[in-house]
Amino acid sequence: MTKIEELIKKNCPNGVEYKRIGDIAIYEQPGKYIVNDTKYSNSYDTPVLTAGQTFILGYTNESQGIYPASENNPVIIFDDFTGAFKWVVFPFKVKSSAMKMITANTDKTTLRYLYYLMGFLNYTSDAHQRLWISVYSNFKVPLPHLPVQEEIVRILDKFTELTKELTKELTKRKQQYHVIVF
Repeated sequence: MTKIEELIKKNCPNGVEYKRIGDIAIYEQPGKYIVNDTKYSNSYDTPVLTAGQTFILGYTNESQGIYPASENNPVIIFDDFTGAFKWVVFPFKVKSSAMKMITANTDKTTLRYLYYLMGFLNYTSDAHQRLWISVYSNFKVPLPHLPVQEEIVRILDKFTELTKELTKELTKRKQQYHVIVF
């Protein structure tokens, strides 16, 4: 029996409860964090973020209205039109109001567990609509007791770390092979 199976047997003898994401997550509108000036420069300190592929749009010198994310106060940024999201652990500003800052109701879940749940949903949309309230917050997800969530997160974090290491090693080997062959 795996450690997760043992924890579920001990902490969830009647099975795992399912909850709406909207019942375990807290979202914040980005209004007070929107950048005023889009004249970005790499010489400035504060990144301006989007949840899409670009992620860091540039850097601003604005010192007011900065979201205070950190390693001890992480946040998930969520693009309300595409459903894309990112894990953020540093202070930032945002480009537009089409983003939500997501934190967890810590009585029910951890933010990292919520982040992984959102990833497993693998939801995307081509419709031009606000997704958090109308779609995303209504998804029902498994919500085992916190010790089980923490073990799942520990395993997934380790797997993510090993995947990054393997990817770096494969990239090095491809470069090495390219030099030898060509």
